[in-house]
Amino acid sequence: MVEGGVPFPMLSDGSGKIGKAYGVYSEDAGVEMRGRFIIDPDGIIQAIEILTPPVGRNVSELIRQIQAFQHVRKSNGTEAAPSGWQLNKPTLKPGPDLVGKVWEAWKLDIAFD
Repeated sequence: MVEGGVPFPMLSDGSGKIGKAYGVYSEDAGVEMRGRFIIDPDGIIQAIEILTPPVGRNVSELIRQIQAFQHVRKSNGTEAAPSGWQLNKPTLKPGPDLVGKVWEAWKLDIAFD
């Protein structure tokens, strides 16, 4: 589904053990809901997406989010990756001056793409 393969570890949970631990196992159906958890190197869950079985996930969006979390982590919190952010594109600088003005700041950055 991704040319060259997925560039990060993924796992499958045939027994449902992990799904039960994360609360995505449906006892009634005997299967897990489609769940994805982005877990940082410190073991902290940074993002969760849970979909019912008839709806598929967007692998490109998953990769974008992982890249965003990696970029923000590397910046030590000096940068924020807003919605739709792409690798090597402008980020936002969190702080009091940004409060209530995210759209204005983001709109200015994307105007130069």
